[in-house]
Amino acid sequence: TAMYNLSSYNTGPFTLSGIPGLEQYHVWISIPFCFIYFVAIVCNSILVYLIVVEHSLHTPMFFFLSMLALTDLILSTTCVPKTLSIFWFGPQKISFPGCLTQLFFLHYTFVLDSAILLAMAFDRYVAICSPLRYTTILTPKAIVKIAVGISLRSFCVFVPCVFLVNRLPFCKTHIIAHTYCEHIGVARLACADISINIWYGFSVPIMTVIIDVILIAVSYTLILGAVFRLPSGDARQKALGTCGSHICVILMFYIPAFFSILAHRFGHNVPRTFHIMFANLYVIIPPALNPIVYGVKTKQIRDKVILLLFPKR
Repeated sequence: TAMYNLSSYNTGPFTLSGIPGLEQYHVWISIPFCFIYFVAIVCNSILVYLIVVEHSLHTPMFFFLSMLALTDLILSTTCVPKTLSIFWFGPQKISFPGCLTQLFFLHYTFVLDSAILLAMAFDRYVAICSPLRYTTILTPKAIVKIAVGISLRSFCVFVPCVFLVNRLPFCKTHIIAHTYCEHIGVARLACADISINIWYGFSVPIMTVIIDVILIAVSYTLILGAVFRLPSGDARQKALGTCGSHICVILMFYIPAFFSILAHRFGHNVPRTFHIMFANLYVIIPPALNPIVYGVKTKQIRDKVILLLFPKR
């Protein structure tokens, strides 16, 4: 019962203090940040718009790509506006429900992004390894089922963390030395045992994401096997081209993610400033680069963007 007597401490707002050690550079850091966020918003919005209005882009690959763009918009918008207000106006208050909401969307979109990359790998696998059965396997109904399935999975994986944080008493400091609320960072402020938060927050999302990575690796091994068996060099080039942009995006997503997670768990010598700077770059750089990589690498998108920007030509 002692636990619940303390729960009255929950209600107060938290203060997000920004990047510890770099407070005097906040305004300077905000300049590239603001620019990259603007690029992320504009490029992802253009991508979603083109995929919605262009009938030639109504294919499973582009449907998953629009899903990735929307998830990236949510991911960056969950964190960046608050971060910019800290950089410009100093430490900012965030209510406890606001903090839980931010924490949920941050981690939910991370697990969802991972699942979308897996769905895209499956799409490329079917397109290259069973091209004749592509339309019968990836029917509109199947795609909707995949989309609903991966959204629900991400929700189920992360929603327990919200309850795990919600039950904690916060009777010490309410200052979060970060630019946004993330699960373990908030849990560490509690004056109670948080071993279940650490255990769940580390193992369940990681296991989910590792399963995705393994399945993506398997699908790409099968894809590459099929590509190198293709008779003509031209066909090989085309198949590798469609996979190239996807592989770039996969690497941009997973390498920093695993680095950040492992550094959090085991890198006790890594300075806090570096951790938090890296965590900020993580929520802004992949969302800005993904649509650019796809735009540059995918001919259909490239042509449509040129038409959109320079209609007279």
